[in-house]
Amino acid sequence: MAVFDSFDPWDPAFVADPYPAYAELRARGRVLYYEPSDQWLVPHHADVSALLRDRRLGRTYAHRFTHEEFGRTPPPPEHEPFHTLNDHGMLDLEPPDHTRIRRLVSKAFTPRTVERLKPYVRSLADELVGDLVAAGGGDLLTDVAEPLPVAVIAEMLGIPESDRAPLRPWSADICGMYELKPSEETAARAVRASLEFSEYLRTLIAARRKTPGDDLVSALIAAHDEDDRLTEQEMVSTCALLLNAGHEATVNTTVNGWWALFRDPAQLAALRADHSLVPTAVEELMRYDTPLQLFERWVLDEIEIDGTTIPRGAEVAMLFGSANHDPAVFTAPDRLDLARRDNPHISFSAGIHYCIGAPLARIELAASMTALLERAPTLRPTAEPERTPNFVIRGLKGLAVEV
Repeated sequence: MAVFDSFDPWDPAFVADPYPAYAELRARGRVLYYEPSDQWLVPHHADVSALLRDRRLGRTYAHRFTHEEFGRTPPPPEHEPFHTLNDHGMLDLEPPDHTRIRRLVSKAFTPRTVERLKPYVRSLADELVGDLVAAGGGDLLTDVAEPLPVAVIAEMLGIPESDRAPLRPWSADICGMYELKPSEETAARAVRASLEFSEYLRTLIAARRKTPGDDLVSALIAAHDEDDRLTEQEMVSTCALLLNAGHEATVNTTVNGWWALFRDPAQLAALRADHSLVPTAVEELMRYDTPLQLFERWVLDEIEIDGTTIPRGAEVAMLFGSANHDPAVFTAPDRLDLARRDNPHISFSAGIHYCIGAPLARIELAASMTALLERAPTLRPTAEPERTPNFVIRGLKGLAVEV
């Protein structure tokens, strides 16, 4: 199809700005088969929102089918460490395992826990921004956007400060496998990171079993519901997922968001003049340049979309970035509007896999934005940033700024 001339997840020009191609996809139809990734693309907000809640689709099929029964090739044996770590976390499980683990994690990840973190998050954001200002500027990515959420989730998990340096690199290497058709080099990095991270977490869990603390790992060990408990592998996978998911979106929303603000002086000026816009600004920046562009589901039972039958065994790619720019839902979707009130973006997903860390992400984003507005009121970029080559997880390699 000609429309796919512009939709090309491996083309740097598309990755730089995928939104015009999404408009073409939406005009073309509600579901389109994309042969290069062997996926059915779903670009409209209403369909994406509905499918995220449709139990005929799943993040895994292993609870119902073997690879052979589902018509899929098992992953290569050399990738096993990645899949062992990834496939035992909530994000890639379906009921009843997902229900059991999410219930247990929720007990340790309560609104009260998140609320209790607010002063720590605000203090850390203020400290990081203070250091950036004292230096006259720096890289907003490495100086503020990354260290804030990594430190917060590490603090929640009870990971000592001296152990935190490898966390972001491990996460980046593991998340490389979420891209479409990752290379063998990407897979090898993900496997290595999975092994190292898993070994670290097993050691940490063993230490917390002997000496429990006031942290999430200790709470997960203690959490139980009747006779249900987390296995050690589920605990390891849950901790890895909380770290990876707990900062990737926040980091990328921060840098994508500030770069969007720098390119829209009127909206940035409005925000600087009225800090009460921060809550709606956070939501709008998550919508405007979505940190997770695509989310996949397996078709467990045949579905039909707009007269097109999608068979069991197929893979559906829900285009979050496209859904968040759907004019059927958002007025002037390609315009940044920090005061936008009606903003049902799906950047945190929906249904049973709705992001459990969404309240914490919002606190972190608001804290860093407020600190930058208050302490660096003249913040400005010093160079055009370079985008990462990734399509699924959308971000920048860095964002050089001065104050």
